[in-house]
Amino acid sequence: MRKGKVVWYILVGMNLILLLLLGLQYGRNLRMQEDIAGKVLRFHVLANSDSREDQALKLAVRDAVGAEMAEVLAGAGDREACEKIINANLSRIKATAERVVEEWGLDYEVEAALEEVDFPVKTYGDYTFPAGKYEALRVVIGEGEGHNWWCVMYPNMCFSGSVYEVVDEEAEGKLREVLDEEEYETVLSSGDYEVRLKCLDFLREP
Repeated sequence: MRKGKVVWYILVGMNLILLLLLGLQYGRNLRMQEDIAGKVLRFHVLANSDSREDQALKLAVRDAVGAEMAEVLAGAGDREACEKIINANLSRIKATAERVVEEWGLDYEVEAALEEVDFPVKTYGDYTFPAGKYEALRVVIGEGEGHNWWCVMYPNMCFSGSVYEVVDEEAEGKLREVLDEEEYETVLSSGDYEVRLKCLDFLREP
């Protein structure tokens, strides 16, 4: 057999092995994302547009809804309880958001729903969650075409005091309680509390 043909067979074999490894890694990452998604519930607010006023309104709606839900969800012991409380209060959440819109002198419609949402990779504080489907309380203002804001509603990483975008020790502890050991190790694997897809990481290792 000619040497060139042997090399060709070797390269084809290596590519097949690489594709198999990538497939296995992708499947593992997908299962990990689904497992994490099954244990958290997100809070998602979409602005009417990217105008300065609409973006400021989005944050005002976030604060008003957040303040109410922090109190209502204080006794929720697990995600299922959290979902039930949110479903029971959707009308109240919508009314709260509509009140803020009216106070701003605007007439945008507001929709509030608990639904499955496709999220890209998203970062909240030091945490980065992989892309995929997550259950979320979704508040849409007007056309909902502006930049959005999100956080993790269960376990509570949204309503610690009045500080947003900062994950405190209490929130970190709640996340640890919800995730199993392997998932939490994945969270900590990058050294900065990062939840992420690790597909192809081994190709970047020195």
